[in-house]
Amino acid sequence: MDRGQRHMRLFSLFAGVFLVLESSEALKRFPTIPSSSSSSPANMLGKKSSQSESAVLSELKETIRKQAAHIEDLNAQLKQNGFVSRGGSAGHHGSSDTASADELALYLSKPFYSLARHRVGWLSFFLFSLSGTAFIVHSFEKTLERQLELAYFVPLLAGHGGNTGGQTVGTVLSAISSGAVRLQDAPKVILKEALSGLSVGLTLGMVFGPIIHYFLGISSHVSVVIMCTLPLVSTIAATLGSTIPFGCLALGLDPSVIAAPAMTSFVDVSGLMSYFLIANQIFRLFGIDL
Repeated sequence: MDRGQRHMRLFSLFAGVFLVLESSEALKRFPTIPSSSSSSPANMLGKKSSQSESAVLSELKETIRKQAAHIEDLNAQLKQNGFVSRGGSAGHHGSSDTASADELALYLSKPFYSLARHRVGWLSFFLFSLSGTAFIVHSFEKTLERQLELAYFVPLLAGHGGNTGGQTVGTVLSAISSGAVRLQDAPKVILKEALSGLSVGLTLGMVFGPIIHYFLGISSHVSVVIMCTLPLVSTIAATLGSTIPFGCLALGLDPSVIAAPAMTSFVDVSGLMSYFLIANQIFRLFGIDL
C-alpha cells in the first residue's frame, strides 16, 4: 500500500467519525416528545415527530454532501502532490515503477552465462578499439624516449577520463530511467555536462599542475602539459558520457550495456592522442627539440 492509499483511508475514517458525531448532535437538537392518550394531540405529535425526522434527515444529507465534497478536495490535493496509487495516471510513480520491478525480477532470474553472452559481444568490440591506444603510443615512441616523465601520467589521465565519463554516464542513465529527461532533451543535457566537465578539468588542472611541479619534482614543461590536458580530457569524457546514452536510445540499443564501455574506449583513445599532441606543442613553446 503506498502513501496515497494510506492518506485516503485515513481521511475516510475521519470523515466517518465526523458523520457519526454530526448525527448525534443533530438528534440531540431534536428531542422526542412524550406521547399522549388523546387522539388529536397524538396526531399533532406525530406530525411534529415526522417533521423533526425530516429535518434531521435533511441535515444528515447536507452533512454527507459537504463531507463528500471535502474528500474530493483532499483527493485532488493528493493528486497534485503526487500521492496517488500505482495504477493512476498521475504522480511520480506509476507504470515506470512497475516496469522497474519487472526488470529487476527479470535480471535476478537470468543465469550468469546469459548475462555474459549478452555482454561479451560489445566488450569484444570495445577491446579491439582500445588497441588504438597501442598504435598511439607507438607513434609517439620517440617523444616518450626523450621525455620519460610523460609516461608517468598516461595511467593517471586514462583513469581520470574514465572517472569523469563514468560519473556522467551514471547521472544521465539515472535521469533517463526516472523519466526526468527524454530524447529531445539531449542537446541541453550534453551542453550542460560538457561545460561541467570543462569546469572540473580547469579546476583540477590549476590545482594538480603546481602540486606535481613543486612537490613531486616534475619538470615545468610536463606540468604545463598536464595542466592543459586535464580540461580537454574532462570535457571529452563528459561530452561522450552524456552523448552515448542518448545515441543508444535513438538507435534502439541498450545504454546500460553499451554506454560505459563505449565511453571508456573512446575517452582512452582520444585522451591519449590529445595528451601527446598537446605535449608536442608545449615542448616547442619551451624550445625543447623532439
